[in-house]
Amino acid sequence: MNHPLGRDLRIIATGLQFPEGPIAMADGSVLLVELVRQTLSRVSSDGTIDVIAHCGGGPNGAALGPDGRVYICNNGGFDDENDLAGFFANQGMPRGYVGGSIQAVNLNNGNVDTLYTECNGHPLRAPNDIVFDANGGFWFTDMGKSWPRYHDHGSIFYATLDGSSITEVVHPMITPNGIALSPGGQHLVVAETTTGRVYKWDIDSPGKLSASLGQQPKASLVNKLGPPSNFDSLAFAADGTICVATLGSRGGITEIQPNGDQSTFLTGDALTTNICFGGSLMQTAFITCAQTGTLRSTQWNRPGLKLNF
Repeated sequence: MNHPLGRDLRIIATGLQFPEGPIAMADGSVLLVELVRQTLSRVSSDGTIDVIAHCGGGPNGAALGPDGRVYICNNGGFDDENDLAGFFANQGMPRGYVGGSIQAVNLNNGNVDTLYTECNGHPLRAPNDIVFDANGGFWFTDMGKSWPRYHDHGSIFYATLDGSSITEVVHPMITPNGIALSPGGQHLVVAETTTGRVYKWDIDSPGKLSASLGQQPKASLVNKLGPPSNFDSLAFAADGTICVATLGSRGGITEIQPNGDQSTFLTGDALTTNICFGGSLMQTAFITCAQTGTLRSTQWNRPGLKLNF
């Protein structure tokens, strides 16, 4: 089932250069990254856009940490001259690629610190999205880079915010993108872009997923949308509904309810990249739309899950 196009959908800001990683702030503003501009930016409630920090590379996912800094998945570079198909295929390394990294931005002065560029000698290729657990550690995805004849395998990592510890927990995956923790923090959920699949793992302890006979952590398939639509970033509603940004002809937000029911809120933007929740009741949805370079908002049909920080 599709919700009507544009249902109470308000455009807050225009002119954004491939927005992603929205974070709803207590003052009503929204922090987000602009991949093409290579910045962490603030969008005020009146639509004013202010650059907080220049991150370089390709800032992609973002999350507010327990220390008040914003932690960014930097995919190393994005070629803005590619057409829309190039966003999915990204044939060849983007010009000016600087390598993937995890960065931390001080909101008071805009200083950018690089925390991680590799794990066990393997360079981070294209970190994509990030979520903090209640203990102050964070999970993040690395999507990998694509080439004309092959694609890097992707991974899920767990790391600490002081830059001292990073672990590759799941490998390989096919373009892992959005990542979130379920209500209560008992499950980790990740969306793959090119397969249009959402997977779920049980969490044993911080940074540890339940494994099958001590091998690769065992995932369960939550949903498969498949081509011509693909999944991007995601967020949870308070009732356990998964709200995942959907790319392609059904551009919008796909809701996957705990009972398996599915519906899509259409935005009319083929590059609907992410969603976050804010407002006094956590029922205002902020949606980033990269094809039109806009940040939009709407009153959602259920409250969003409040993040740990």
